[in-house]
Amino acid sequence: MKNSIVLILFMILIASCKINVNKNHHQKTPFVNYVDPFIGTGGHGHTYPGATVPFGMLQVSPDNGVSNWDWCSGYHHSDSIIAGFSHLHLSGTGIGDLVDILFMPTNKKVDLTTKIASRDQLPYKSSYSHVNEKATPGSYQVFLKDPKINVELTSSQRTAFHKYTFAKNDKQSLIIDLGFAINWDKTLKTGITIEDEFTISGHRFSTGWAKNQKVFFVAKFSKPIAESVLLANKQIVTGNTAGGETTAAQLFFQANNSDELRVKVALSSVSVANAKDNLDRENASFEKTKSEATETWNRTLSKIEVETPVDSLKRIFYTAMYHAQIAPVAYSDKSGQYRKEDDQIVTAKDYTAYSTLSLWDTFRAENPLLTILAPDKVSDIVNSMLAYYDTKKILPVWTLYANETNTMTGYHSIPVIVDAYQKGIKGFNAEKAYEAMKATMMQDERGLNFYKKYGYIPYNLLDESVTITLEYAYDDWCVAQMAKALGKNDDYQFFLKRSQAYQHLFDPKTGFMRGKSEDGKTWNEPFDPKHSNHREHTDYTEGNAWQHSWFVPQNVDNLIALHGSNEVFAKRLEQLFTESSEITGNNVSADISGLIGQYAHGNEPSHHIAYMFNHAGQPWRTQYWVRHILDTQYNTTPNGLSGNEDCGQMSAWYVFSSMGLYPMNPASGEYEIGSPIFEKATINLEGRKAFVIEAQNVSDKNFYIQSATLNGIEFNQTAITHEQILKGGVLHFVMGPQPNKNWGIKNK
Repeated sequence: MKNSIVLILFMILIASCKINVNKNHHQKTPFVNYVDPFIGTGGHGHTYPGATVPFGMLQVSPDNGVSNWDWCSGYHHSDSIIAGFSHLHLSGTGIGDLVDILFMPTNKKVDLTTKIASRDQLPYKSSYSHVNEKATPGSYQVFLKDPKINVELTSSQRTAFHKYTFAKNDKQSLIIDLGFAINWDKTLKTGITIEDEFTISGHRFSTGWAKNQKVFFVAKFSKPIAESVLLANKQIVTGNTAGGETTAAQLFFQANNSDELRVKVALSSVSVANAKDNLDRENASFEKTKSEATETWNRTLSKIEVETPVDSLKRIFYTAMYHAQIAPVAYSDKSGQYRKEDDQIVTAKDYTAYSTLSLWDTFRAENPLLTILAPDKVSDIVNSMLAYYDTKKILPVWTLYANETNTMTGYHSIPVIVDAYQKGIKGFNAEKAYEAMKATMMQDERGLNFYKKYGYIPYNLLDESVTITLEYAYDDWCVAQMAKALGKNDDYQFFLKRSQAYQHLFDPKTGFMRGKSEDGKTWNEPFDPKHSNHREHTDYTEGNAWQHSWFVPQNVDNLIALHGSNEVFAKRLEQLFTESSEITGNNVSADISGLIGQYAHGNEPSHHIAYMFNHAGQPWRTQYWVRHILDTQYNTTPNGLSGNEDCGQMSAWYVFSSMGLYPMNPASGEYEIGSPIFEKATINLEGRKAFVIEAQNVSDKNFYIQSATLNGIEFNQTAITHEQILKGGVLHFVMGPQPNKNWGIKNK
């Protein structure tokens, strides 16, 4: 009997162990735990670590107060001083703007009347240490050493939440500095009003990269204001309102037996009334909002699940997923209203208006990625572009706070629209979209007059002529595809023919795209393919001939034919990666970074190039170089990006490429096959479907594709369509340490 009892107890113990093992096996680490917002805050990444939600209107984040290129986001990991926490930031761009509506808690009265020449003279700045700083998706925390205040930030779609914890018995005060600005930004008109003991409101009108930026705000406090000091143009004013080119306030709060002060802030481009409408309800607490932001990010990041024993790869991947869904940002208010560049107040009906459209960068992979991760946002982005067209009669180039910055070359809203339409994304007027694309490419601005007259842009008539010609040729090809889809055959033929403009600039003797004069014969001499001259007196945008001669994604086969053969093309392409990394010239573009030979992964024009071997009958070279880029150009440190993040493009390249796919021609509806880095990647599609990519035997040495099947059927091609992915299924690769030179060349 005793032995029986022991046996029964032993069986119960074994069963409970099994239960625990199984239970633990099914517990997954939340996706947000793999995200490190500090990746990209060092080097030239230009990202910020602060709190935002996917495509959120607000980005509440720390500002170091430095006006230098590497501080474009307001923050750089090398710094140790914080000037305050503002509510609008740019993720990884090359131009500094925004950092609007600066809040900074302090424990003493400060003199705000002194004119400030540099960050060092700010009377409310504080030192901090990364040891006492933490960032996760949707929240940020830092301890300010000088006033001994712990700052916590979180955000919802349209409201930022601040929580300040002061030292016991310290004075509790908050600085609001509407004159604070960095880099290009300059205030024109600002104002602050103390509405009651718990509420302030105001506005900040500025010029910079966005020439007409109007921001209205409201802030609600958890404690009553006990005392206030208002300043206009560095002069103290009486009453409850201050107005001027620069305004500021210092507010002091009653302690009320609590060391915490909580603030809710909402913005609007339209009015203070709209900012109040955007403000989350009274019952929205800091803790609840932070939890909801975490849950929102977790759902967003779960769109793709990757499996690998290498923890650092998950960290890089999910941080890339995070960065790829920060921008563009919501711009319309809860009511749908928003302000256009010409000060019209319009209403986005049945869609959310978006701004911060970094199209020269994001059309390549970021926007195609959103067609998988957030197709509902894609139609809203297209409608935002068409609303811009209603005013300008031209599609946007690079919009910031609804302002056209005209930054960078081409009209790459066009491939974004065509990509969406070709992939069956609804919710916008296709005929109107086509009208907008055609009108844009038939006007005369930004060198299109020369392009139409000569069939290319002569170098002696416009700087960056080669890059602009190649990009207009691609935009033309996109217009042609839309015309074809809509049954407009004459337009299809017209734009398809014009999309061959790149042929005018190809020099068969050197193998490069070169500047050509208006006589149609004379090349720009002297010629050095490694020469760079940043944005002036140059034929190439932020690069050189080595980096820009490959931009013919619409017809790689014809580009190969221009070189003479697959072998010649592949040899020159290989030389791009193996050539010395010397860049010549006295004004080299700082954007040329992440160099592998002359390939510059730190800037977008290089991003498609490694996939072109697929078209030259050497897909194993694509596999080799893509894996090399994945391994060398991304890591888990603050310097983990080799160049500007550029509103998600640098990260979107990683998301696609690490799974083994890339939209080399981003409006084609196809993805080139590269070299998957994960054992398994599951894309969770709408309708509870999934597309799974498996890489059997993959490792740091096994990165060559040996064979592949799609849903159990042999797959021997180097591209897969968006339509195939949306059907769901399994793409299974077998990987090995040596190239299989027969795989993927069946149809080449």
